[in-house]
Amino acid sequence: MWYYESIIYQIYPLGYCGAPQYNDGTQVSRILKIKEIIPHLEKLNITAVYFCPVFQSTSHGYDTSDFSKIDVRLGSNEDFKSVCKALHEKGIKVILDGVFNHVGRDFFAFKDVQEKKWDSPYKNWFYISFDGNSQYNDGFWYEGWEGHFELVKLNLDNPDVKNYLLENVNRWIDEFEIDGLRLDVAYMLNRNFMAELSHFCREKKNDFFLAGEMIHGNYKDIINENLLASATNYECYKGIYSSFNSMNMFEIGHSLRNRFGKEDWCMYKDLKLIGFVDNHDVSRIASILTNKKHIIPAYGILFGMPGMPCIYYGSEWGIEGRKEDGDIALRPEITEIKENEITEFISIASKIRKESKALCYGSFNILHMTNRQLIFERECDGERILVMINADENEYTAFFDAKAGSGTDLFTGENISLGQNRMNPCSVKFVKVN
Repeated sequence: MWYYESIIYQIYPLGYCGAPQYNDGTQVSRILKIKEIIPHLEKLNITAVYFCPVFQSTSHGYDTSDFSKIDVRLGSNEDFKSVCKALHEKGIKVILDGVFNHVGRDFFAFKDVQEKKWDSPYKNWFYISFDGNSQYNDGFWYEGWEGHFELVKLNLDNPDVKNYLLENVNRWIDEFEIDGLRLDVAYMLNRNFMAELSHFCREKKNDFFLAGEMIHGNYKDIINENLLASATNYECYKGIYSSFNSMNMFEIGHSLRNRFGKEDWCMYKDLKLIGFVDNHDVSRIASILTNKKHIIPAYGILFGMPGMPCIYYGSEWGIEGRKEDGDIALRPEITEIKENEITEFISIASKIRKESKALCYGSFNILHMTNRQLIFERECDGERILVMINADENEYTAFFDAKAGSGTDLFTGENISLGQNRMNPCSVKFVKVN
């Protein structure tokens, strides 16, 4: 499938496009700004754009008020349709955020319950008790998402709710020709609904991509032929930056081997997860690394490890942002595209990965590991790629059994001798074994 060979670019459009924090009902075609960055996406060899919430909401997008229309702060449905068309014309797929676990308090069905209480035909769309009260003094209690009562949990066992959501997904596929969905809070999303959604989408479009947000839990719970194709790889996310900050490559090395190694006991050896070094919910990689020289080696691990790499907008040139400073710090407006050595590295690494079956589908095997160096092999159908990471501030000569005499440095085109190989300080090499 196309998605297993994809390079994903994540955009939080309300932030990227400079929308106001709260929806005042004023329509402005800010989403058209995405068209301007398509040449940048092409330079990065991006094959899919994942949009965080784009539908009408009260504030941050995850508090949906209307699944049928684009948030007026971003523009109209026609505006977004034109953006999707422009991306598709360049061969770039479109993935949307599917926020189905909960809605905002301005969602039409919830507002009807607020007005009519037990007489509302929508009272069973939610988990409501008329024996209690909410913190908003609604005159009834309801379940919110993980204690956030601005996010009202949907009853996804209710056929009317499921039909409503599937009708909207159908509209998105027909109107915007989307290619996939990333399911918000998939770790707790109703599995029966997930199965029906999966069947519906694949009947509609047989190569439709469904991935889930998994911040904890067993990925195998949601990745199978009846549910989803992939999930967000939070387990290895922490290991990437932590290994550099603690100068302990064993952490990420063992994480990758235990999950994707060749042994039968490896947990996720057959799964292809979405890898990342940062996203809209966590600190930027440039802020969380103690040594900025490690940004490129961190991306080296991301593009070399099993799974599909996902780049969060702005991080490709080292934008900073800390979780403790709030969502706005993590989801800023972008007024200028900046390109530097990080951008250049990602551009080359993504091209290499797209053209390599070993990097897209290959097995994982560690050849050499110290506290400050990590060398692993990806192999598929006879193609062997060595991913070589040096986190040290000094040069390092690695000695290992490469089972071959020479290889080609895919970043420089240089032919090099294997078995004994010099690595520059804070560097990355992708070597194709000759």
